[in-house]
Amino acid sequence: MNEAIARLRQFRDDRDWKQFHNPKDLSLALSIEASELLELFLWKSPEQADVSKVKEELADVIAYALLLADSYELDVEQIVLDKIALNERKYPVSKARGTSKKYTEL
Repeated sequence: MNEAIARLRQFRDDRDWKQFHNPKDLSLALSIEASELLELFLWKSPEQADVSKVKEELADVIAYALLLADSYELDVEQIVLDKIALNERKYPVSKARGTSKKYTEL
């Protein structure tokens, strides 16, 4: 992951785009790219989505998420692990297994 973040920074810095990559605009870009990913599934079954386009849009989503984390100097692996730990408490296996209910409804 460190290599990917370094490459993203280099790509951005080579083009003098850091001025545009503040947390607000990165969040907006992340949402827009996530919407483009969703559009690939609109009116289709999951099997009908073009996987090569899914890869492209997913890469954009991940790239903006990594740049956003980087702008706050967040350790991506750690924040994901922390979130998993939180979700394990909110969704204990004994109550959540096999259901899609929100933790407040378990």
